[in-house]
Order: sequence, then C-alpha cells, then structure tokens
Amino acid sequence: MPYDLLHRPRRLRENPILRDMLAENKITIKDLVFPIFVSDSITQPEAIQSMPGIFRWPLNTLSEQVKKWVDLGLKSFAIFPCISDCKKSEKGDEILNANSIIYQAADKIKSACGEIFLISDIALDPYTTHGHDGILDNHGKVLNDETVEVLAKASVMAAESGYDFVAPSDMMDGRVIAIRNSLDNAQYIHTGIMAYSAKFCSAYYGPFRDAIGTTQSKPIDKSSYQLNPSNTREAVRELLLDMQEGADILMVKPAEPYLDIIALARQECELPIAAYQVSGEYSRIWAAASQGWLDLDACAFESLLSIKRAGANIIISYFAERIAKSI
Repeated sequence: MPYDLLHRPRRLRENPILRDMLAENKITIKDLVFPIFVSDSITQPEAIQSMPGIFRWPLNTLSEQVKKWVDLGLKSFAIFPCISDCKKSEKGDEILNANSIIYQAADKIKSACGEIFLISDIALDPYTTHGHDGILDNHGKVLNDETVEVLAKASVMAAESGYDFVAPSDMMDGRVIAIRNSLDNAQYIHTGIMAYSAKFCSAYYGPFRDAIGTTQSKPIDKSSYQLNPSNTREAVRELLLDMQEGADILMVKPAEPYLDIIALARQECELPIAAYQVSGEYSRIWAAASQGWLDLDACAFESLLSIKRAGANIIISYFAERIAKSI
C-alpha cells in the first residue's frame, strides 16, 4: 500500500530524458576558457609535472596546437607567458618589450586561427626576478601607482598585438580605470577588460607559479595586495569598484573555495561574472584520481557544474580541453 503523498519529487528524476530536460544548469564548451602557457626558452612542448596533461608551448608549435583545440570546439583562450630568467628584472621590464613572447603569441594565433577570443594576462609576476605582481621599493613593499602605470602601457601593447580582452591579475588599486583610459586614448575602445576583481591570497596557486617559472625557494607573501581569504565584504567592495571603474567582466579567483563569493558577485553586480578554476583545484582532483580515490572525469565535470551553479557565466579551467572531448 503506497503512502498517501501529494508531492513525490522523484517523479521528476526517474526518467533520464525528463531529468536532462529539467537540468537547471548545464556546462557547454561555450562556457569555457582554456589557459595556455607559452614559453620563450623551449622548442618542444614541455610537460608541467605539477599539472598533469598541461604543457608549456613553444611559439613555433603554438598555432598548430590552437587549431586542434579549435577543432574540438574551444574558441576562447587565456595566454600566460613563461619568461626566461635572463629576461627577468626587478621591475619586470620585459612586459614592455613589444617582441616579448606574449605579444608574439597573439599575433601568430590570430593570423593562423581566425575567429577566436584571446585574453592577455596583465601582471608583472612572470617578468620580475622576485615574483611579485608589482614594482618593489627599497623595503620590499609593492608600489601601487608605479605598477599601475606599467600595466596600463602593457594593456595597450596587448591590444596592439591582437588580444580581444586584457585581464589585469595584479590586484593593484585603480588599475582598471587607468587601463580603460589608456586603451581609449590609444583608440582601442573595443578592447575589453576582464578584471581579476576578487583575487584571494590563496594556497591554491602553487602549480601555476611552477608553470610560469616564478616558484621561489621561500613562498611569496602577496597578502598586501591579494584578498584575505576570510573576507567577504572586502571582496564585494573590490567587485563593485572594478565595475565602477569600467571593467567589462568581473572575475573571482579561485573558484570552488569561493563559490559563496561567486554567488554574491552574481547578486550584487550587473556585469558578467568569470571564475578561475585555478591550478591547485585542477591538480588536487588529478592527484586523488591518480590514487584511485575519485573518478577524474566525473569530478572534473561536477566541479565545473558547481561553479556554473554558483553564478559564473565564464569559467577559466585547465579541464577545458578534457571536457571538450567529452561533451
């Protein structure tokens, strides 16, 4: 004798066709941005040991590889440079070298691949000997305004080389309005800004620093400019400031440990929200899967779905290529 129940929610879950039809959130290739590491010191792809399945790419093979990703359906890419140590300096001067690899990469990819969306990382950490995202004074303090001036110049150079959006990842005060003004003054009014608006001082960035060659013998303390992981209201303030300064897209980084911030960003801000599923998020799933503790593909997909459900329109993820092969 069945229970006398008026509501049986399982009726909506029993049929797989109806279940898919009623899915409130879905991951598609169009949601994803694939990060690419390009190196100026190699001639063959180089595996990144702390990020299984991810490589540093030399300029001579990059365009052909991007074509393969485009054939999978991926159309959006974020480019990160790995700079030779001999080109690094205290002030990160290489970022203002028009022939630096990040600018060459955009020109080659756009010439070879046509209709794709390219995002340039704008920060000094790949270019500095000390690994910080800005210029240091004599006491080791990051100088805000001097750093912003360099980032604004670099953004114009990125636009000149063919990037569709620039993505300042430094967390300096006032950099969005400075970049917007510099782009507009140089007539790059259509070049957008994807601001790393709520970038937290996270323990999840280790493999990324390995990938771009900024790993130091002693961990770098970026807590004077990246957000305190314990702070919610401060994150909202940064999001709102970047929106007021002219950002086109606001980003939360990392993603899964900060799903609450993504949800708040979606509620508080009118702009599209991006979330960066960072290297540590990626590598921890791989590490558990390599031990047989988790299903790699199922967990990768579920992790992306949680970010989408929290409110992200755009997800930057190292799983993008793997997901593209399966959906």
